[in-house]
Amino acid sequence: MKVCYADESGTGDEPVATMVGIVVDSQRMHVTKENWQDLLAHLSRIVGRPLAEIHTRDFYSGSGVWRQIQGPDRARVITAVFEWLSARKHHVVYTAIRKDEYERLRRAGQVPDELNTLWRCLGFHLILSIQKRFQRDMKRKGNTMFVFDNEERERMRFTDLIRNPPALSDAYYGKTRSQQRLDQVIDVPFFGDSTEVPLIQVADIVAFFMRRYAEIRENLVPPRYVDEPARVDGWARMIAELSIGPRRQNLWVSSGMGNFPSV
Repeated sequence: MKVCYADESGTGDEPVATMVGIVVDSQRMHVTKENWQDLLAHLSRIVGRPLAEIHTRDFYSGSGVWRQIQGPDRARVITAVFEWLSARKHHVVYTAIRKDEYERLRRAGQVPDELNTLWRCLGFHLILSIQKRFQRDMKRKGNTMFVFDNEERERMRFTDLIRNPPALSDAYYGKTRSQQRLDQVIDVPFFGDSTEVPLIQVADIVAFFMRRYAEIRENLVPPRYVDEPARVDGWARMIAELSIGPRRQNLWVSSGMGNFPSV
C-alpha cells in the first residue's frame, strides 16, 4: 500500500498554481518521518529556536527566522532536501495550472462543474495521475491512500467527488468495463495539519519550487536574483527524476485544461 501526502502552492495572487504529492510505501513511512524530524531539529539549532515546519516561502526569501542565513546557504539546504527525498526512493506526482487560462476556460463554460474551483481541479488531476500510473501494478500494490493539507472549504465537495467520480474521468486512465472507477484509491481522501504530518511539509517544498520553475519558464514573473533560473531549473530536474511519469526533458507541457507539467 502507498500513501500520497499532498500540498499546494500558488493559490493566492501568483500566476501559476501547483499541487504535489509525495508517494511513500507504507512500510518505509515511519523511517522517513523520523529522518525529517532530525532535519528540522538541525535547522532549529541553526536559527536558535524550535521549528515545527520550514514554511518554504519565508525560507526561500530569507525572511522571518531565516533572515540570518545567507542565500547560498539556503540554496544548499534546498538541494539537500531534494537529495534527502531521492535517497529514500519516494516518488513525486505533480500538477500545475496557469490560472489565467483556467479562468478563461471556466468563464467559457469549458470547465466541468465538478472541477469549478482551482484547488479541486488540481486535487482531482493529482488523483487521476496516481490512478493511471499504479493501476498497472500487480497484487494491488498500487492501492493508495491520500492525505491532503487542511482545506476546510473543499473537504466535503472533494470527498464527494472522489466517492462518486464523474464519467468524464474514465478516459484519462483508460477505465475498462469491468473496472470500478478510481479503484486504486483507498477510502476517501484524508486531511491533516502540516505541523503534525511531516510529509505534507515535504510536499509544500516541492510544490513551491515546481511553481517557481513554471513561472520563470513561462516568463510570468522576473527572477528574484541572477542565478535563480538556473538553480530552479536544476531543482526541478531533481524532482522530475522522482516523478511517477515519463522523465521528459520538457517538464512543462500543454493540456486541455490550462497547462500541466508532465506526470
